[in-house]
This record gives sequence, structure tokens and C-alpha cells, in this order.
Amino acid sequence: MRIIGLLVFVVVTLTGVVMARTYSEVSSSSPARESTSSAASLYTRYCVRCHGRDGSAKGIKRSLSGARNLTDSGWQSRVSDERIFNVISNGKGKMPSFSKNISEAEIDSLVQFVRGLRRER
Repeated sequence: MRIIGLLVFVVVTLTGVVMARTYSEVSSSSPARESTSSAASLYTRYCVRCHGRDGSAKGIKRSLSGARNLTDSGWQSRVSDERIFNVISNGKGKMPSFSKNISEAEIDSLVQFVRGLRRER
């Protein structure tokens, strides 16, 4: 009986340690970091083809597509977050609408990602 009691105690203790560690790992991952990571993967999946990895839309293929240079500080200063959101959602020119592919929250994260591409001249 003592052995069974000891085994139960060990199992309960180890389960508690594992659960506490898992909770700690989950709660320590910041939403901002997850959002940035998610936005980066969305950008890679939907935007890199035309805007390029760095957002500059350099190259013949990209210039022919009419892709905007997302790094341009002048454009970044003139355009509102709402406008960027609307263009991602509804498309513009040759850029397709992405509202059926990604959620509004994901579009919001992409807007912030695009803001992070800004380069000062």
C-alpha cells in the first residue's frame, strides 16, 4: 500500500511540474512576438512575390507588376493605416483582394508589419 501511495504522489507531483512548466512557457510567449511572426509569415506567403522580401519592390518583374515600394518613407508618412488595411482587404490595380484569404486581425497585423518596413532616406 505504501508503494502505491508513493507512486501516486510521484505521478501527481510530476504532473504538476509538467503543467506548471507548460503554463509558464505559454504565458511567457508575448502576443506581440507571435503577431510579428504571424505577420511575417503572411507577408512571405502573400506579398513577397510582388513587393520583395524587404518591401522595396525592386526588380523588373516587380516594377512591371506596379507593386508599391513599401519602404518609401514619404509614402509611409502620407498613407493611413486604414488605407493600407483597405488595399490589403479589397486590392488595388493588379493587387488582388485578400479579404477572403485572411482575417481582419491578420490584415491588421500585416498593416503593422508594413509599417515596420519603412526606411528613412
